[in-house]
Amino acid sequence: MAEETTKPTPEETSGTKRQVFGAHLRALRSVVFICVGTVLVAFFVIFYLFNKPLIDFILQPVTARGIPVIATRVSESLMMQVKTCLVAAVVVSMPVIIWQVGSFVWPALYPKEKLTFSTTFAALVLMFAVGIVFAYLTVFPLAIELFYEAGAGVATTMWSVEGYFNFVLSFVLPFGLMFELPVVIYLLARAGKVSAASLATARKYFILGAAVVAAVLTPPDVVSQILLLLPLLVLYEVSVLIARFVKSREAQAEA
Repeated sequence: MAEETTKPTPEETSGTKRQVFGAHLRALRSVVFICVGTVLVAFFVIFYLFNKPLIDFILQPVTARGIPVIATRVSESLMMQVKTCLVAAVVVSMPVIIWQVGSFVWPALYPKEKLTFSTTFAALVLMFAVGIVFAYLTVFPLAIELFYEAGAGVATTMWSVEGYFNFVLSFVLPFGLMFELPVVIYLLARAGKVSAASLATARKYFILGAAVVAAVLTPPDVVSQILLLLPLLVLYEVSVLIARFVKSREAQAEA
């Protein structure tokens, strides 16, 4: 005689849901703890061992042009060093942060999605670094030259420590984030969430959104906004090509 299957009671169902929620909460707390701990360790290492070389490297574009950088407040120089080292710590810790976020959503992924994430993890880290290096070596010197030439003959060029470092951080970091766009579009295209046709249709909305993002992330001047907006539009077109490539590969696999 077959055994009768008993349905779980509402109390048992509620208890199971609470256990699952508690497990997710503990996993999220672990992710946050590891990410924050990694950033703090990286911060102390950078601040005590690499602070001077890092500051000299960031100041190089202005010191090479003989532009004096001054401090107008007592704590200005120290606070900018702390802020710069903290941002550098976040950048250095980005592989751990991306991996921890991925590990949090890992149980909810299908086997195919897990394989996709594993193969694109390196691409996410690499593109973030490429974006920062690209901005600092190409676009940022161009912006410095434009602002320097615009002020020449008008007033004596003396930039404050706070103003310059805030400009560097608000200008370079968005490039690291926006260079993730092709990888994100690739993941969405693999998951069937976007296609080349839908991206082409949404192009005008993306241009409007990109202009707003450039205005928010960059310093309040048109030059910086344009210098961020143009590469972002190029990356969007690259993303459209990537989505089309993913679609053609899937079509070939089905055939």
